[in-house]
Amino acid sequence: MSDAYGTDSTLVEGRSSIFERASALAVGLGFLAFLFSWTALFRITPPTTELLGLTLYDLFGAGLVVVGGIVLGLGVASRTGVVTTTPSDTGGLTAATTFGLTALIATGLVVSQTLGLGTVAWLPAALVAGAATAAAVVGAREDIGATIPAGIIAVGVGLAFLTDVIGPDWVWSPTGFAASFHAPVVVPLLTIFCSLLAAWPAAKASAGFGSRGRQTGAYLLIGINTFSILAILVLLVAFVAIQGLPKLTDGLEIGLGRFAWPFVTNVSQGIYVDVPGVLPAILGTAWLVVGAVLFAVPLGVGAALFLTEYADEGGFTRIVEIATNGLWSTPSIVFGLFGYAFLVPRFGNTTSLFAGMLVLGFMLLPLVLITSREAIMSVPDEYRDASAALGVSQWQTIRSVVLPASVPGIVTGVILGVGRIAGETAPILVVMAGSPFPNSTPNVLGSFAFTATPPFITNDALLTSASALPYQLYATITAGVGATDVEAFGWGTALVLLLVVLSFYAIGIATRAYFRRKLRYE
Repeated sequence: MSDAYGTDSTLVEGRSSIFERASALAVGLGFLAFLFSWTALFRITPPTTELLGLTLYDLFGAGLVVVGGIVLGLGVASRTGVVTTTPSDTGGLTAATTFGLTALIATGLVVSQTLGLGTVAWLPAALVAGAATAAAVVGAREDIGATIPAGIIAVGVGLAFLTDVIGPDWVWSPTGFAASFHAPVVVPLLTIFCSLLAAWPAAKASAGFGSRGRQTGAYLLIGINTFSILAILVLLVAFVAIQGLPKLTDGLEIGLGRFAWPFVTNVSQGIYVDVPGVLPAILGTAWLVVGAVLFAVPLGVGAALFLTEYADEGGFTRIVEIATNGLWSTPSIVFGLFGYAFLVPRFGNTTSLFAGMLVLGFMLLPLVLITSREAIMSVPDEYRDASAALGVSQWQTIRSVVLPASVPGIVTGVILGVGRIAGETAPILVVMAGSPFPNSTPNVLGSFAFTATPPFITNDALLTSASALPYQLYATITAGVGATDVEAFGWGTALVLLLVVLSFYAIGIATRAYFRRKLRYE
């Protein structure tokens, strides 16, 4: 009798091993389909890509069919007892809601678009289909309720790709909508949705369903979500780099005693010259950020110190917090209109670089104040108490203990703020813009002059219009993206703007790391 049980146990373990490998295979294939769908959506992987004689859409279709088939097999194997699992008695509300909404949308589209029936027909049909699917999932055991609908959807969409029902030239213009949906967008989006929908129950199956399975499925979705955020950022940067790199490197020469980078170092008066440059716009953007930081950071940090260390908690501090949060969420064009109505008339009644600095400084100020307050409040009170016990005054404690400990947090706020203001276009158009393609760079440092009358210091460069990368990019786009040269110049300008913003980020991150290291060793 014991030998018989031993043989049966070995068989179950062998089947479980195959079951787990199949689950892992489904999760892996689903993740690969998810990943390559994003590259196809951003056209880093073009629709004409072929592998082993299969087009990109055929590969997506085959992948979904395989993943969906595996998921269906996992559900059947668990339900028939081929492998030992611990599924719940119900498919769960999350799965019911997901599959129910999917059925509702799919039925509504089929009835309204394919059959051409009106709202009186498609709305009840969609509601019935959605409710019936949700009820079926809730009433079924977890291994069936989670796997069967996901597998059917993945296989169905995959077959639609393989049979060219949705092919490379497919276009859908739904009735009642002005928009058209094309295959290069629809196919990757459907693949992303179906791959996630199939990988989720596969991950649950790998842990035998039940509470462990739901936890594994949740971890998978959270992990993919985190990866997606990073992947989208990388894809955006890569897309802009691919489009802008040819123009950025046009005429680049690096050699012994020879360096030429026309696109970055040239000063031109337009985009139709032989090699137009963006140097005035680069320097204009840099001066804007530097001026805004010099204006906003001392005021923001000073206000944060006062509110945190000196002011009593009460109505005043609450009003300041509400006003600060409101200012940070205010649209940038409102700041631009404020600058145009209040600042421009007071600085020669003309647009100027200085007005742009102040407007962007006002935009940066709320975030600096908010993050500085949080950084200062995060300093432990024990530091203050220990300093006071030594007889140190409050200001000396703030200057020597509190402020140095909060510098990394303050720098983090400045980094986030600079990332926003460096790419702003609307306020620059209103308060600073002159010619988008000036023939000279803003000579801010060389334009300072002393006078015998107030304000005793003048700077003509600060009080004249200037260009900036966001404004120049806007002017390039409005000049006509359809022209090949203009479009190439626009992508090159976008790449330079991206590199400038990333450079500011790098400087801020390096500064924060320096102060953190300094605090660690002191």
